[in-house]
Amino acid sequence: MALIRLKSVTIGVPDVKGVAAYYSDFGLTQTTADSATSVSFATLEGGEQLTLQATPLRRLLGIALEADNEEHLVRLSTDPTVLRFTREPEPTLVLRDPGAGVEVTITVGAEGLHGRILGRTPVERTVNTRAAEVLRTQRPRPLRLGHVVMGSPDHEASMSFFTRIGFKVSDYIKDVGAFLRCSIDHHNLLVQRAPVAFLHHTSWEVNDADDVGRAASAMLEEDPNRHGWGFGRHLIGSNYFWYLRDPAGNMTEYFADMDEIVDDALWSPEVFSGKNALAVWGPPAPASFLRPDDLAELMQGSH
Repeated sequence: MALIRLKSVTIGVPDVKGVAAYYSDFGLTQTTADSATSVSFATLEGGEQLTLQATPLRRLLGIALEADNEEHLVRLSTDPTVLRFTREPEPTLVLRDPGAGVEVTITVGAEGLHGRILGRTPVERTVNTRAAEVLRTQRPRPLRLGHVVMGSPDHEASMSFFTRIGFKVSDYIKDVGAFLRCSIDHHNLLVQRAPVAFLHHTSWEVNDADDVGRAASAMLEEDPNRHGWGFGRHLIGSNYFWYLRDPAGNMTEYFADMDEIVDDALWSPEVFSGKNALAVWGPPAPASFLRPDDLAELMQGSH
């Protein structure tokens, strides 16, 4: 696999300072000074993984990826979507997804950052003492950026682009889109059909289901209006989830326990549809999860 990691995401928002406060509460660590135009954040394990930039409407501006060798960048450097290719100070290839207009940057990364194989163990009952999970007092913080979900008005062009640069298809939702991976995670990107390009959500890994619940509950104690959808468990990817909403309207997901695809030959993509395509259990998905409340505004602003 030439691509090995989803490195970071850049999001455009109208109010950088207001949205930055949300991501600080979310558990990310601010790495740059307060600014009305651009602020960046880091996770515990992934380094700097989020940048907010000032834009009139919320939008997905860029995605950064890592490959395990420079030859992959060289092979892609003749692609018609390439914006620039430089070798100094490090090999860097910048392309643009023709379907949604998102800028994709690829650099060479450390092979050890493919993903984290935690392994699953049977649930053991706690005997003669309280479970350690319920005694945790420290507020959970995201370990790393896991995946991005984006809408594309030209789904076929976006799919062709991302698979051409090295993403692999993990699964499909019928008439909606495809889950793609660039690491051993089940998915790092979902490209869904949409009337306008927009960011649906970013997803951030925490340790386990308890931390999903604890982190989301802490966010909602501070502001109940942040709630999006959850607590539940997805079928596609198998991960626990809880979605919240930032002040700009982008959803953010705490997740844990996602499927990992270590041997591509042992995985066959499936096509899902119906209720279980969204979740095996949990509350019903709100209408705004499938169709954002500000979709009409985003469509009008794109013209």
